[in-house]
Amino acid sequence: MAEAGLTLIEMIVVLAIIALIAGLIVPNVIGRPDEARVTVAAADLRTISAALKMYRLDNGGYPTTQQGLAALAERPTSAPLPRTWPEEGYLAEVPRDPWDRPYVYRKAPGSSGFELMSLGKDGQVGGDGVDSDIKMARR
Repeated sequence: MAEAGLTLIEMIVVLAIIALIAGLIVPNVIGRPDEARVTVAAADLRTISAALKMYRLDNGGYPTTQQGLAALAERPTSAPLPRTWPEEGYLAEVPRDPWDRPYVYRKAPGSSGFELMSLGKDGQVGGDGVDSDIKMARR
């Protein structure tokens, strides 16, 4: 009677393959945590931007600078009040950047757009490399 299952040799081969793949990938990821954080911040900005666009479509404009990104997670209580508000909001919670700081949001003065950014690793305006600002703007 044949038994179903993996033999010890098959298990060793699978583990060797996993170790080989991990050996190739892990050094690239571990050696670049700041670059990974920049990628996460850019993805967050796209997600927040999409939520802001939905807010604008529902309410005729973006939240004010004073209302900020909190207007996407909690119904604003200051003017202008949103005409429409989904029960679950536009975001479950206001995300923080990968360096655990709030994203900077400004409704663009004199236009119908907005500016959205992370201040990068150093948390200061400007900078180079991973310290540089990661920005998104809609005009």
